[in-house]
Amino acid sequence: MFSGIVETTGTIRMMQQTSESAVFHIESHTPFNDLHIGDSVAVNGVCLTITELLPMAFSVTAVPETLRLTNLGQLKEKSLVNLERSLLVGGRNGGHNVQGHVDGVATIAAIEADGKDAWLVTFRLAEDISKYVVNKGYITIDGMSITVIEAIDEFFTVTFIPHTREVTIANTYQLGTQVNIEVDILGKYIEKFLAARELK
Repeated sequence: MFSGIVETTGTIRMMQQTSESAVFHIESHTPFNDLHIGDSVAVNGVCLTITELLPMAFSVTAVPETLRLTNLGQLKEKSLVNLERSLLVGGRNGGHNVQGHVDGVATIAAIEADGKDAWLVTFRLAEDISKYVVNKGYITIDGMSITVIEAIDEFFTVTFIPHTREVTIANTYQLGTQVNIEVDILGKYIEKFLAARELK
């Protein structure tokens, strides 16, 4: 479980493509000194398992399903990624409950100035996922817990404050950028519960 509060960014030091999967060697810009093999870490919001610890870096593997559903397949050496370690029991959660199970990708359709330094960003999202996005609800964008401003059909908007742009990969966003999206799991549970009641 994650909070959606990105701890630091990292750089893809090396990427090894196998026949179907991809192994990433990631250098964290703020050292994580408490990682162990088998730990979970969110990379652009994708929950991955650490398989190797390297000097100043760690390795994770993305399997075919992960590469199909996320933007990890677009990464290359020197790409920047958002990083967050899994939550500790009893710790604070400054964002919302994030599983690290990405539902799909959204595409940036517009970027506008929102005040002096903030960005108002519009995303286009597939209808089968956008139905779970609601005004003022939570959404996870590349591992960042963000509040939705407005959701209309397959579009939704959010604001990136200056701090978020400074400490995450949001400062690299441009028109056409594809981002990982995880919607709030609560809506999907409610939908399933209601559907089960209708079958009775």
